[in-house]
Amino acid sequence: MTDFDRLTDSFQNLSQKNMTFDQVYNRIVNYMKQDVTGNYRLIFGTDSQVHTDYTLFITGIVIQRERKGAWACIRKVKVPRKMMNLHERISYETTLTEEVVSMFTEDRKKELIDIVLPHIYKGASFTVEGHIDIGSGRRNKTRVFVNEMVARMESLGLEPKIKPDAFVASSYANRYTK
Repeated sequence: MTDFDRLTDSFQNLSQKNMTFDQVYNRIVNYMKQDVTGNYRLIFGTDSQVHTDYTLFITGIVIQRERKGAWACIRKVKVPRKMMNLHERISYETTLTEEVVSMFTEDRKKELIDIVLPHIYKGASFTVEGHIDIGSGRRNKTRVFVNEMVARMESLGLEPKIKPDAFVASSYANRYTK
């Protein structure tokens, strides 16, 4: 086994544990079909926390129906060492986000788009965002990585968001890293 030992390869939220990716995807489809005229944002983001003898990474997947709620889940990955190098940790957070995004094949993305497409003239919309737990502020240590990580999100066709707009990484995923 490599240095990157998986804690779990399944997804979970407060009401369900050990979901497969197919179950997560079907939850998203069903959530969107509840209101086909909604404004949807499919958002991905990862945060990490260094613990005594490991580093815990949490990737969040959120389907948000703007001003009408959301459905979300997380995926945990545990690296069995303290990852103290900030660039390595930020880069691995981005890699884990990319990994989950890659599960959404072109066919799956098309299926999600097709839910709202007939209703765009009624105001329906669908966007996909990658939230990165970095900031561009002068005093932020992660600002030197902004261009690199934003480019990685854009290369996947995601709309990148950094702090303070990266709430899936900096708030939702963050609460499960402790």
